[in-house]
Amino acid sequence: MKLCILENDILEGELAQAYGGFGAMFIRLFENAGATWTMEVFNTPLGQYPASFDGYDAVLLTGSGADSFSDEPWVVELRRQVTALLAERKKLVGVCFGHQLIALCMGAPVGRAPQGWGAGRLTYDWHRQDLPYSADRTRIALLASHQDQVFKLPPGATLVASSDFCPVAAFTVGQEVFCVQAHPEFDEGFSAHLLDKREDTLGEDHYQRSRDSLQYGHEGHHIARLMVAFLENTTVKN
Repeated sequence: MKLCILENDILEGELAQAYGGFGAMFIRLFENAGATWTMEVFNTPLGQYPASFDGYDAVLLTGSGADSFSDEPWVVELRRQVTALLAERKKLVGVCFGHQLIALCMGAPVGRAPQGWGAGRLTYDWHRQDLPYSADRTRIALLASHQDQVFKLPPGATLVASSDFCPVAAFTVGQEVFCVQAHPEFDEGFSAHLLDKREDTLGEDHYQRSRDSLQYGHEGHHIARLMVAFLENTTVKN
């Protein structure tokens, strides 16, 4: 299988030295989940896209510090590209910003969450026991970092995960689209760095609770295995 990763941010400083970039993080995530694919990364803020998506079996959209509804030229172009991919029924996976942008391109309302930042380890209700490796699952804990949300399911979508804080935390559209608000590619160190950077924005209580939550671990590996099975059309259910 050949995966195109549209990397929607540029890491700098310590994060860049430690993690490389979001594209590299997803390559490691999928390889650790057993994927033996060819994976190529294109950085959309730098205007990088493949000459054609025809040679790829699927496209993944990473997170970003930008807003999916932004008028920044590179975000406008990304929405144009994704709208075309949806029309072609290309298999798509979206994470955080990617989740929001795909939903927006499908007609769902997306915007700044009135409840503020989602940060640290958050738990969600799991609604899709029919998905791979999910037969007995009712809850999942994942690492999050976002101030925007998808407010309603896109037309034709099925809810996968939700919480009171984030009602549309993950969704699918048939066998073609899988989107999740949280970050399976994050580890606790990456989350801690982002929390420390936003301590003043979050406020002391929110910051400390979010920082403390990291000690309990997360289940990004589960989402990674599910994504691999989804992209490979595997029907494993446990």
